[in-house]
Amino acid sequence: MRKQLIDLRAKMQEHHIDVYLIPTTDFHESEYVNDYFKCREFVSGFTGSAGTLVVTMDEARLWTDGRYFLQAAAQLSGSGIDLMKIGEPGVPTIMEYLEQTLTGDMILGFDGRVCSSGKTFDEKFNISTDIDLVDEIWDDRPQIIPSEIYPLGLSVTGESSDSKLDCIREFMKEKNADYHLTASLEEIAWMYNLRGSDIDHTPVFFAYALITPDEDRLYVMDETFITGCGGSLSSKKGYAEGNTVLPYGRFFDDISKLPAGTMLLNESITNYAIIRSLPPEIKTVSGENPASLFKTVKNPVEIASTKAAHIKDGAAMAEFLYWLKSNIGSLEITEMSASDHLDSCRRQHGAFDLSFGTISGYAENGAIIHYSATAETNKALQPEGLYLVDSGGQYPGGTTDITRTVALGPLTDEMKSHYTAVLKGHIALSSAQFKPGTTGAELDAVARQPLLDAGLNYNHGTGHGVGHLLGCHEGPQTISPRGKLHAIEPGMINSDEPGVYIEGSHGIRLEYEILCIDLENGFYGFEPITFCPFDRNAIAADQLTDDELAWINDYHAQVYEKISPLVGDDVREWLKAETQAIER
Repeated sequence: MRKQLIDLRAKMQEHHIDVYLIPTTDFHESEYVNDYFKCREFVSGFTGSAGTLVVTMDEARLWTDGRYFLQAAAQLSGSGIDLMKIGEPGVPTIMEYLEQTLTGDMILGFDGRVCSSGKTFDEKFNISTDIDLVDEIWDDRPQIIPSEIYPLGLSVTGESSDSKLDCIREFMKEKNADYHLTASLEEIAWMYNLRGSDIDHTPVFFAYALITPDEDRLYVMDETFITGCGGSLSSKKGYAEGNTVLPYGRFFDDISKLPAGTMLLNESITNYAIIRSLPPEIKTVSGENPASLFKTVKNPVEIASTKAAHIKDGAAMAEFLYWLKSNIGSLEITEMSASDHLDSCRRQHGAFDLSFGTISGYAENGAIIHYSATAETNKALQPEGLYLVDSGGQYPGGTTDITRTVALGPLTDEMKSHYTAVLKGHIALSSAQFKPGTTGAELDAVARQPLLDAGLNYNHGTGHGVGHLLGCHEGPQTISPRGKLHAIEPGMINSDEPGVYIEGSHGIRLEYEILCIDLENGFYGFEPITFCPFDRNAIAADQLTDDELAWINDYHAQVYEKISPLVGDDVREWLKAETQAIER
């Protein structure tokens, strides 16, 4: 059993807490978090980016989704924590488990600053939300060092912050709201055309925003930024005019003194501490935040900017794949050294950061959907089998995300068949034509069907939204069985990434980004904006239809045309061979 678990239970007993809940988020409900907020990882040892730990005096359970089943099982072994596989038969939800466990006057504890009020625990249980028990046992907890906040120009954003705030105020007017509050870091960065680096791989900064019909208040940690703005943002610098910039620490005191009115916010991503700080005279209207809805539909400047970033990223990927194919079997290459080399290729083409931690998995490690190589698991790549690399970069012009599965040498017929089935699913979504109003759930079924026909499936969604110089995963739309609430619309950029994962053997995922476009015939469709060859050595061409074969050959022709001018002669010759038409 982990010492952290023993120490936590001692603190629970000291504070008279019967059940303690630790989510994987921060004060802003972020997907990826600063090291300071990795409390669940500290206590459990599980390093995945999604999961919730629930601890009682007698047992501990960790809930996570299908992306992490294999990883969590390995990392929780011997920890004293049971793995709860979300969505699997017989596995209760967290709420169901708490309802069974908490009886009488038992108390559920959690840090109310990192748990959203949308979970409505206060309606069902006796709760204690004002204590961070993990902080009491984490002696060397990392500290938050605020990053520098910097502006983005109109050549990248395509719309001024003033214009964005006008749209938000119009949305507030429609909802009869006197205030709009958001703690979402990506929404705030988008609204004000500002970026930072408070979270690895996501260019955001810790902040809260409060908007009224006449005033804006932006609360930030970066004191230099506050001083440099003179306490307000100037439109002359590309910021929103009349916006008051205040210290982060003032936020809770200020909202506790707001005059009576109606507050528009999204309770599902707003923490308990914020909700409980609002005066009783403030009525709340919960729903999707307007910035969340607006930013997912990219404007023409954002689209052009991100397309240019993807061309650079495709060149970086081509150079990496050439290096890998040329040196496998002669150089000692491991999962971690391959990942490092890919990072170097990206930075040579202008990336200033990754867009998430690279997933670099060889052979059976590729079957761990969100695998992260460590010194203990770092496999040496051999000139045989399959290698999966899921990666992306943050460029000055946009955010990229791509997965390629590579044949490092001879493959079994099963591996080729599986690769081809995934490719068929990938093509099915990319080629889809659909009527306005079609949801992500309906499109997920399109991509999944070719794999189901082959007796295969995958335990994750088919696609997620991608932010513009923001998070790699952006909602509210999603191409997955869960995506029933939001239609896919022109201007949205999503990933297309079906897969197959065979435990103990291999994993295959093929991903690129697709832009939804209006086909002007009553239907919508997709345009690929990622350009990198698929591995022709892994494709069973006889299993493709004529249309699928024509699709892959047309795509490869585009790949060569777009990225060959950005690479050296050796890589260009390799790329030319890799993108030649495939024949049966």
